Amino acid sequence: MTTAKERSDLLNEVGLDSQNGAALGRVLGTGNIHRATERSDGTMEATVRILPDEIVWDPSILVLPHGGDLELTLINDDLNTHCALLPSNGDSKFIWLVNHSKGRAKLNLDGPGYYWFSSPTGNDEGRGLTGAIVVLGEVPPEARLDRPDQMRP
Repeated sequence: MTTAKERSDLLNEVGLDSQNGAALGRVLGTGNIHRATERSDGTMEATVRILPDEIVWDPSILVLPHGGDLELTLINDDLNTHCALLPSNGDSKFIWLVNHSKGRAKLNLDGPGYYWFSSPTGNDEGRGLTGAIVVLGEVPPEARLDRPDQMRP
């Protein structure tokens, strides 16, 4: 469990602590935030749950220290069926999560940025079942666009 100070520091580090007039920014700013753990082989891993009767991901923001492979465990603790539409380079992943079930996804997020995930069934997204994976790090020079500097996560 993250303390209020740790949560505030992490939100500041990933750039989600400033005022955001968009509804999505306000939703993500109210959920839990956690860091993925990194194994010795460089693969990162994390668990995200759908809490019972709350229609939210826990954590709603997952922070990766750098781009690479992520093994994500998804647990649906709710009494209703949901799903997960997850970002991954080359192809999004879609996993059905019937009530009280678990699923796993192997994702590749090779560059820094904000990656959104959700449950697009019914009105899950509209009710709050939306989250973000924030990948920290710098864009390599060969991948940079010819435009003014942009805020980086």
